[in-house]
Amino acid sequence: LRLSHLPAAQKADFSGESTAATINHSLTLLQRLQELLQNGNGSDSVLRVRSAASDEPKVFHTHQLLLSLQSEVFESLLRNQSVVTLYEPPETAALFEKFIRYLYCGGVSILLHQAIPMHQLASKYRVWGLQRGVAEYMRTHLASESSQGHVVGWYHYAVRVGDGALQESCLQFLAWNLSAVLGSAEWGSVSVELLLLLLERSDLVLHSELELYTAVEGWLSRRQPEAPVAERVLRAIRYPMIAPSQLFRLQAQSAVLARHRGAVQDLLFQAFQFHAASPLHFAKYFDVNCSMFLPRNYLAPSWGSQWVITNPARDDRSTSFQTQLGPSSHDAGKRVTWNVLFSPRWLPVSLRPVYSDAVAGAIQPVRIEDGRPRLVITPAMSSPDFAGVSFQKTVLVGVRQQGRVLVKHAYSFHQSSDEAADFLAHADLQKRTSEYLIDNSLHLHIIIKPVYHSLIKVKK
Repeated sequence: LRLSHLPAAQKADFSGESTAATINHSLTLLQRLQELLQNGNGSDSVLRVRSAASDEPKVFHTHQLLLSLQSEVFESLLRNQSVVTLYEPPETAALFEKFIRYLYCGGVSILLHQAIPMHQLASKYRVWGLQRGVAEYMRTHLASESSQGHVVGWYHYAVRVGDGALQESCLQFLAWNLSAVLGSAEWGSVSVELLLLLLERSDLVLHSELELYTAVEGWLSRRQPEAPVAERVLRAIRYPMIAPSQLFRLQAQSAVLARHRGAVQDLLFQAFQFHAASPLHFAKYFDVNCSMFLPRNYLAPSWGSQWVITNPARDDRSTSFQTQLGPSSHDAGKRVTWNVLFSPRWLPVSLRPVYSDAVAGAIQPVRIEDGRPRLVITPAMSSPDFAGVSFQKTVLVGVRQQGRVLVKHAYSFHQSSDEAADFLAHADLQKRTSEYLIDNSLHLHIIIKPVYHSLIKVKK
């Protein structure tokens, strides 16, 4: 046996060399670095942090090299001086020790109420890794439960600092879980700009338009904005989505509506006309292809149904439910029956078994994991029954996050399709720990949104 003909690994064994190993004492190093900060050993710079909340400054004996490695601001501040006085608001001053510790060990633990001040410190001193980490923490903790709420505050902060990704994440969370926000303390802190952004959306998830009006009325009563602002807000309510009996009650009892009646009188009159006439007749004279006549994602029974599928990875399921044909009172007595089929392992045509030419009678092996979840929603009635009406279908998927059941996923598709192409495309329903499951059950809420269409244009 000639050693020169052996692979390198075997040569090492024959020559008596041991295999490679990693010796990792990084935790010990981190502990030593934290001790440097705690004891001030070898300190060559001092940070004095002053705040309006205290007469005495907080003093940190630091090391210029470590601070400069993480922050170009500290590198500049400490270039020609060893003692620096910093002025911080009380909320950031309270976290300054945590912030400095991060610069020494590269890790920090924060709570919900500490996210904004920590992000402010990271931004001010240009510690970009920490800034990105806090922003990601905020995006992934929107659903965390807090006594006063935090998503509205985070949204306003994201707008101030120009973080578009966090801003959009907050806005989407608020839209899909608006009912929870309406009943919380943070509803009163919603800015005019945020309120108007929410009111223009058709994907708001809430019980009814009346619930939204009631919450807006409370916001207007507390905030008392200028008349033009209040009128813009009130004109964003979709009054045709409120039943006539409820509209009459609002006109008689709502102090806010009485104060601004002139600004919305035309919308109220149009809503009563909408409920009084046949939708086909109404559509001849009014443009119904606008947001005022488009339902939001209402959770009331007349708009859809909740469906809890236990052990959804097991086999196909089906259910049926009824909805009102349309939001107009003219259609109040008309019902549409919907049939729904759920399949956890439906195979697209491209993955279905086919006979092989190589071996007669043999088929390609197909694994369970090749399939994907499928949800099909079809009406049990014929299309002529829906003259002038099409339907947008929305499927909400409830997930449990930090102890709360919230909407995290929404799939929408129109009458031209019976299913959402990407429904739970990335869900692993085989795992009991899947984020899409609550106690091994799939929690869905199916919403049918009737949309009226202008069929004939009549010159006014």
